[in-house]
Amino acid sequence: MNAAPLPFDWVIRHARIMAPTSGMAGDTPIEDAAVACRDGTIAWVGATRDLPDVPARQNVNAHGRLLTPGLIDCHTHLVFADDRADEFRMRLEGADYADIARAGGGILSTVHATRAADEDALLSQALPRARDLLDDGVTTLEIKSGYGLDLPGERRMLRVARRIGEHLGITVRTSFLGLHALPPQFAGDADGYVRHVCEDMLPTLAGEGLVDAVDAFCDTIGFSREQVQLLFAKARTLGLPVKLHAEQLSDQDGAALTAQYGGLSADHLEYLSERGVRAMASAGTVAVLLPGAFYALRETRRPPIDALRRHGVPMAVATDLNPGSAPVRSLRLAANMACTLFRLTPDEALRGITAHAARALGLADRGTLVPGQRADLVLWKVRTPAELVYWIGGDLVQQVYAGGRPVTHPAN
Repeated sequence: MNAAPLPFDWVIRHARIMAPTSGMAGDTPIEDAAVACRDGTIAWVGATRDLPDVPARQNVNAHGRLLTPGLIDCHTHLVFADDRADEFRMRLEGADYADIARAGGGILSTVHATRAADEDALLSQALPRARDLLDDGVTTLEIKSGYGLDLPGERRMLRVARRIGEHLGITVRTSFLGLHALPPQFAGDADGYVRHVCEDMLPTLAGEGLVDAVDAFCDTIGFSREQVQLLFAKARTLGLPVKLHAEQLSDQDGAALTAQYGGLSADHLEYLSERGVRAMASAGTVAVLLPGAFYALRETRRPPIDALRRHGVPMAVATDLNPGSAPVRSLRLAANMACTLFRLTPDEALRGITAHAARALGLADRGTLVPGQRADLVLWKVRTPAELVYWIGGDLVQQVYAGGRPVTHPAN
């Protein structure tokens, strides 16, 4: 006698999804679809009429609403103290990003505030930002360090990032961004600081299990290609993947360096060259577009979207949530900006905040609606995917599921 099939934990019926081969973008929609979950993973996807005759502990009627994978914000700096609203005013009065940084503002002003805050204070400030992203449909979140720039400060930031994931019940991936700016204690000795990061900070934090990936800021006001290469070589010995803030303000050939090390992603990319595009395509490195920074800094040079398309480089989209150049607390808004400012199609933008964003974090278990994937899903109050990037603002989320569990804002 055959054993009875195991019950589903829950089933969402009568939803509207895109073809499950890609999750949600560019394929024929399933107008009356069902998705079943068991043990935190997607167990079945298809037309409601074809749903297996298996009992479910919970049934949800979507009433024709859109169901997508959980959104993935693959580039944020959301753990920091205070804000930099005064720099917003300064930029409106004519100062640019580089001017503010050279004058001692920018990243270093946030470093001072973040170093002065204890772990609980950082958590209390960061949680509302993370909740905003969750309420907007984000179930996986990357958080970078880089506002400590010493071992105690970087450790606090990374510990807070881990606590955010535990508190909200979502996935948080951490990136060590020790090479974000030159800290005051190493003024005039960038090479000495790079050695300290490579020989002391990164091995210690990686040994404590706080680092999922290694990042750096490669630019004229950041660190040189040669300095970043030393960090990437150290990351390789520790078995850690790399990514890079590359070609934001100038072309330093950072994207090609990242590709050389099999990097997960190169991010920003306004000054990306054809050589960099080809290198990323060959290595499978994801281009992470950050239109929020482009918008806030009033930049005019867009990333080479046509070249990225032509060479088949996957394009992710992220908020870049940070206190100085991208105070963006909505991934849907970033996707809208990617369409309006960078000319992505809605399908490209939606892939960019699901499947391609997962790839930018090295996560193969999410980002599409297929059996075996992690049951991170969002049921929306709309019917079509394009509406997610069409509406500017507004509460469009009906329900968020992370790992098969409903997750909501504590106030809901």
